Amino acid sequence: MYPCFLNYHLISYLGVWAEGGEKMSGGMEDTFVTLLYVLERHGWCSSVKVSVRDRTLEVVEGESVTLPCSFYTMGPMSRINIIWTLVPLSDPASPSQVIVYDQGQVMEDPALRGRVGFVGAPWSADVVLNGTRVSDSGTYRCVVNNPPEPGDPGIGELSLHVLAPPTLPLCQWEGDLDLGGSVTMSCAVEGGVPVPEMRWEKVEPDSISLPLDMEGDLKGTVTIGNISAENSGLYRCSVTNPLGTRNCYIKLPVHSPAEPSPGILQGVLLTLSMALMLLALLGLVLWIHRSGRDRKWLEGEEEEERRKEMRHQPNLPRRSFV
Repeated sequence: MYPCFLNYHLISYLGVWAEGGEKMSGGMEDTFVTLLYVLERHGWCSSVKVSVRDRTLEVVEGESVTLPCSFYTMGPMSRINIIWTLVPLSDPASPSQVIVYDQGQVMEDPALRGRVGFVGAPWSADVVLNGTRVSDSGTYRCVVNNPPEPGDPGIGELSLHVLAPPTLPLCQWEGDLDLGGSVTMSCAVEGGVPVPEMRWEKVEPDSISLPLDMEGDLKGTVTIGNISAENSGLYRCSVTNPLGTRNCYIKLPVHSPAEPSPGILQGVLLTLSMALMLLALLGLVLWIHRSGRDRKWLEGEEEEERRKEMRHQPNLPRRSFV
């Protein structure tokens, strides 16, 4: 009726026993039986009992954390079995076994080898997790079984959240930087726990906060339409969570048509004047050259006409006057 009565570990712990198997005194026996009845009624003698000191733990990425799990058993611990499992926050559909203690043998998940270990097994089911990563976040379950102790195994659960500062964001822009054009600036961050808040602002020459369009939790864009020279300057994207702030920058030079300076205008006018003078001089030279060539041609024609006239002139008879 009272299985706990056979467990002398408990009797020794309470300091109530009969040396040499002698019967206890009436008062002591009544007290002990009453205590066993209470333990039995609450199930404390029928199975392993597990308790977890902290239900929720937080740790910064890279640091170590102890996952607490205490248990109470009535039987000898030569066959104690402790199993830790994980349901990852990033993939709840893929639970995994973290570490096992089985009758003195320890087996680790190969993916966690060198980062996880028991603290004081078999007397304690606590484990330490070193070099924590964001992927370690999730629900951990501690299962303790001590055959042949009757009843179900003891189970305890806790949640682990691994915090991380924002990663360095990436800033990019695309569009037309000419006057009247449109430019879109984007900022993307790979991670951070908690999810970082994003902010766009112009920092030079003036400080102006800009409206932000979020694309999911980790990317934000700013669009500037009909840009003008006033939109030129340095822009900053900031990503922030409780562990820190990271920034990236974009410098936008808006292109405006260049206005000629007086010196440049004078140079252009002087060049045009000289070109016109050269053209006029060249025209004059060509005219003189052509005029001389025409005059020579006319003189040659006249000479040819005279020669023709001389060839066709009749010979008059020569007369002699005596």
